[in-house]
Amino acid sequence: MWPRIWGFLDRRLFGPASQRAGILGAALRLLRYPYAVLRDLARGEINLRAMSLVYTTLLSLIPLLAFSFAILKFFGGHRDLVPIVYEFFRPVGEPAATDLTTRAVRFANRASNGVVGSVGLALFAWTLIGTIKKVEDSFNFLWHVEQPRSFARRLAEYSALLVAGPLLVVGFIGLTQHALSSAPVQEVVRLHLPVLQWVRAAGIALAPYAMVSAFFTALYMMVPNTRVQWRAALTGAVVGGVLWAAVGKVFTAFVVYSTRLTIVYAGFAFVVAGLLWTYFGWLILLAGAQLSFYVQNPAYLRLGLQPLVLSGLELEELSLKLMYFVGRAHVAGGPRWTVNRLAAELGLPGIAVARMVATLERAGLLVVTDEDELIPGRDIGHIRVHEILDLARSERSGHVAPRNLDLPPVDRVLAGLEEARRTSCGELTLRELVEEAPRPALQLTHRQSSFR
Repeated sequence: MWPRIWGFLDRRLFGPASQRAGILGAALRLLRYPYAVLRDLARGEINLRAMSLVYTTLLSLIPLLAFSFAILKFFGGHRDLVPIVYEFFRPVGEPAATDLTTRAVRFANRASNGVVGSVGLALFAWTLIGTIKKVEDSFNFLWHVEQPRSFARRLAEYSALLVAGPLLVVGFIGLTQHALSSAPVQEVVRLHLPVLQWVRAAGIALAPYAMVSAFFTALYMMVPNTRVQWRAALTGAVVGGVLWAAVGKVFTAFVVYSTRLTIVYAGFAFVVAGLLWTYFGWLILLAGAQLSFYVQNPAYLRLGLQPLVLSGLELEELSLKLMYFVGRAHVAGGPRWTVNRLAAELGLPGIAVARMVATLERAGLLVVTDEDELIPGRDIGHIRVHEILDLARSERSGHVAPRNLDLPPVDRVLAGLEEARRTSCGELTLRELVEEAPRPALQLTHRQSSFR
């Protein structure tokens, strides 16, 4: 039943009606985003990663708090971590949140007293760096990033994040408290101005959600090993912050009014509630990251997390069109193409273009500059069209190569097809193709792309 429902929604949200102008078309295009996130959640990959991160959180919570205590003790701000930990556990109910916060802070304080200035501090840092790497792997999975950070870069950036993160969070809380206790704000309270008091109360109520959204935005921009636009990160963070608040209230009501946890788990009920809330927290965080990815890369809305497989004809068309665009920009002297711009122009997910660019770059036909711009790897007058098509045809899938059997009839047919293709291309170069030299035999049949 569910495949039929998802298929029906897919046809409606990506069908001809969504391409029309007007309110209906705009609404269908907007509904693609929640549909894509819910579809990916239903397929289970995000849920499995959220469960894995719950286990990671259990191992790293005390080391993270201990490391933060050790850093903040030098600045006298370690006590400001208590409300942050309580805010994280608050949805499990006030008694359980207080108990979990007290236990976690007590353990972290004891641990921090033993690790400051010792080898234990380095071990804690190593544990936390490994934990952040798992978070990065999950974000890279959602962003279709195949290349993680190098070890040296990971060590430098993660260490800086572990040191600067607690200072920034505590500094933000300190500035907020200072602003609320400042003389102008107290004067507003003393004068009993209804509007200003309402604004102050609204600011206090929204401050935790603003902090969660700011924290999510920073994670979405910094953790994936790719360039994330701030608009996309902010969109996912705001939606994630709203979901965090809404799910937190529902979960709190469930814990408060449900007695099954206490009956089944007795004294461990608060631990089970904490685990459940940690799972929902990671699920919300990853869903927001998935949404930010779709906002920046709408071409993936229909594909989602499925592996991208192009046919041989699609690979040939992609390679030839890609080199044509790059060669034409080189000859005309216009703006150079990037992978993202080419993906938008061709209506393909960026990962397909990126893979073909990597193949052409390894063959020396393309060069990717430091600004991620694409330029020809050599004189386009010396790049043969049949050479480009050969690279596309010979791109390996990564699977084990089949056994090379000697079948003369089959080999004769394949050799004839290859000879006909090379004869058709002749000595046509990329420069001649860019300058639109008349060669009717090379006209490719236009096909409607399945990704549009």
